[in-house]
Amino acid sequence: MDIPADITSLGSVVALIAQTLHNHGYDPAPLLSEAGINAEESCNANARVPTTKTMKLWRLAVAATGDPAFGLVAARHFQPAVLHGLGFAWLASDTLRDALGRLVKYSHLINALPDFRLEDGEDTVDLVVTVPDLGPNFSHAATDAGLAMFLRMCQITAANDVMPVHVALQRPEPVDKKPYTAMFGPSIEYSADAHRLSFDATLANTPLSTAHPELARLNDQTVIDYLARYERSNLAMQVRAKIIEGLPDGRPSQEDIAQTLNTSLRSLQRKLRDEDTSFKDLLNETQQELALQYIRDTSRTIGEITYLLGFSEPSNFTRAFKRWTGKSPGEFRSHH
Repeated sequence: MDIPADITSLGSVVALIAQTLHNHGYDPAPLLSEAGINAEESCNANARVPTTKTMKLWRLAVAATGDPAFGLVAARHFQPAVLHGLGFAWLASDTLRDALGRLVKYSHLINALPDFRLEDGEDTVDLVVTVPDLGPNFSHAATDAGLAMFLRMCQITAANDVMPVHVALQRPEPVDKKPYTAMFGPSIEYSADAHRLSFDATLANTPLSTAHPELARLNDQTVIDYLARYERSNLAMQVRAKIIEGLPDGRPSQEDIAQTLNTSLRSLQRKLRDEDTSFKDLLNETQQELALQYIRDTSRTIGEITYLLGFSEPSNFTRAFKRWTGKSPGEFRSHH
């Protein structure tokens, strides 16, 4: 398939490619120009660059350097800010599973083409990324870099020696496998049906010393607001942003949200059905996610959390929290 013209990538990824080229003695300006990318776009943290152009830049970078593993080289220059608010929310996550769950949930921030999901193996937690067949214009350097960056985020968050127990790559086996073994470890499967990073389940569920629920929530909100602005076709994300905005003033209604989005109630309901969700589901999911983040922040009282989540009475919040977790808010806070 051809890459749709409206599919875009983070401008910070372009900046990462350019910086990697520069650090290794190559002038990125001619390559940016040939790919049709304005250099200023890569300096704007909120910029989106058409994926067709980003993919062309990856191909040009590989050709200019003569390094088929250029994507792995770029990943070694990676910093969390490349992933916008998602990178900082990742750092503040409770566990690696929590962090990987954020990546899956907000994957459209990076690119809307691949399918991201989490799977539980027998003793592993697996990040699975399936990339559609994009034909001859696709560069494996792009997905090499993506998988390596996700692993680097795990290492930055948990420990530098964190490695997956097994890796599957959707790409063909490279002529020189040493860079891949150095990055991902010895257990690598090539030409797989999907990319897969399999982490030890105990490691993935171990609480992180960098956990900070309030910072995670604030950066989640940054990502949600960003996606609501730049991905207008994703109505669910726009609704989620409006729900979060309105919860401290009480549970917003469908009518309230439809009005703020300048649409009719019937149109809102129909479009959410087209995205396989509903206002009720989005409200429940948003309240649950915020509740789990707030309850881990011991500086907040149960009463404060009650009203931040739009509940009129603590007893109503307690019933909902028990439905979500099987424990009362107090029991959950004591346990965690």
